[in-house]
Amino acid sequence: MLRWAWTQLTSMRTALFLLLLLAVAAVPGSLFPQRPANPAVVTQYLKDNPDTGPWLDRLQLFDVYSSVWFSAIYLLLFISLIGCVIPRAKAHYRAMRSKPPRTPKRLSRLPEYGTLAVPASSGLTAAAAVKEAAQMLRKRGYRVDVRDLDTDRPSVGAERGFAKEIGNLVFHTALIGVLICIAVGGLFGYSGQKVVVEGESFVNTLVGYDSFTPGTSFTEQQLAPYSLTLDKFSVRFDRESPTHYGQPLDFTADMTVKESPDAAEHTETLKVNAPLTIGGSRVYLVGNGYAPVVTVRDGEGNIALQGPVVSVPSDGMYTSLMVIKAPDAKPDQLGFVGFFLPTAMLDEQGVSYSGDPDPINPQLNLNAYYGDLGLDDGVPSNVYVLDTEDLTEINSRNLDAGGIVLGVNETYELPDGKGSISFDGIKRYAALDIHYDPAKIWVLTFATLSLAGLAASLFLARRRVWVRTGTHADGRIMVEYGLLARGEDQRLATEAAAVRDLLQKQWLAGAGPVEDNGAGGTSAPGAGQHMTDRDEEPGASADSNAAQEKETGKDS
Repeated sequence: MLRWAWTQLTSMRTALFLLLLLAVAAVPGSLFPQRPANPAVVTQYLKDNPDTGPWLDRLQLFDVYSSVWFSAIYLLLFISLIGCVIPRAKAHYRAMRSKPPRTPKRLSRLPEYGTLAVPASSGLTAAAAVKEAAQMLRKRGYRVDVRDLDTDRPSVGAERGFAKEIGNLVFHTALIGVLICIAVGGLFGYSGQKVVVEGESFVNTLVGYDSFTPGTSFTEQQLAPYSLTLDKFSVRFDRESPTHYGQPLDFTADMTVKESPDAAEHTETLKVNAPLTIGGSRVYLVGNGYAPVVTVRDGEGNIALQGPVVSVPSDGMYTSLMVIKAPDAKPDQLGFVGFFLPTAMLDEQGVSYSGDPDPINPQLNLNAYYGDLGLDDGVPSNVYVLDTEDLTEINSRNLDAGGIVLGVNETYELPDGKGSISFDGIKRYAALDIHYDPAKIWVLTFATLSLAGLAASLFLARRRVWVRTGTHADGRIMVEYGLLARGEDQRLATEAAAVRDLLQKQWLAGAGPVEDNGAGGTSAPGAGQHMTDRDEEPGASADSNAAQEKETGKDS
């Protein structure tokens, strides 16, 4: 029973099934929130789905990639591939060490077969002809074995194409390497996101990230102690094309980098699809926008908030959502929600919109609230969302006080002495995606090897050639040859023609009409009868030779 189970597990069919099953098993990881990536979202999902959520949690659908069932599939695939490769490697090693298969008794049964008759005037003997044939085949890349030189029917067996099976083994071994490297990357790698405003810095520590996804075995000591400072962020827009006017053409982030606290600073340029490599991490530019600089004072006249506030672009003209939270305001906390318009314009209905992505006429349009922002409850909240359920609105289009409209260097006094808000200026920000995968280069290496091995296994052919000679009663040297491919080989006939041409050039050049019973040749009178009817040494027929092929290693 155990032998049967092991045989089934190590079959190539099972390996392919497990590979497909692994791909299907990874799908829930993109359908349900994952606890390692965002535990707050998982907690909220469980609250919103009290019936199905606990069952999904029991099935580990919120921890798919570290779940028992996903790990089991991964390990079974790993074991299956190893179980496929090792026996095949041993069988192939034995095949490479062994001599080419013995000459079949009837070469005429092979898929490619032909005969030649060398004139007696050539002075060639049967043994010499076999040696010359072996030399020619060796030059074509065959490994040869000359046998029966002391008989009247000497022959040579030749074989080549071992690189085909080597390529197959390299392909499967490289797949194992890819699996190992992906596992190492998942264990010790990490990824994180950070929004950096012009003039501000990012330090590669856990608290420095806006969001962070660690590997299963990640430790904080793996974080390289580098820092980045965004000196300037530039965007170039299309100003010439009438159909694509205002479309972004280039994003450039000029940054100051320190590889370690003691290292000297140096400047780097970060662009889209041109990431930086720092401390083994790859830093990608994935987003950008405006960060209006505001000052919020509370009802007591104290500064409750001052600095740039990141806005979220919603269209190509950088109409951006603004959420401002001032939890330190006294006596009431203050909140603002609205839009930032880089180039404010009015439509026919008197509604403001942005007419250009560049900050030609920047403007803030806000609604104001006071009350409890809910930041002291210990419940995670989205920095880009203002929950107004427990807040009182004091500024909006629906109230007599109206909404807040601010240009640069303008200040608005809130109603009822709640405080004020000032629009002090504009900065840009860059959204960074930071990845660290210690095995990434090895994944690329093994993936390249797997493609090379696959190409070798697909385009190379395993071929065998036999040449047998004998002396006719009239002194002619009769030569017969046959070719056999292991598996399908559409180019076997071409190889047979090449072998025939070599033999003809060696023995029949300038000897008059060619006597050839091969493809495209003419039959030598009596040659076929002489060679096939004559008694031969006991040997393997084409059928027994095929059985011998199976012994030297099957394709799984």
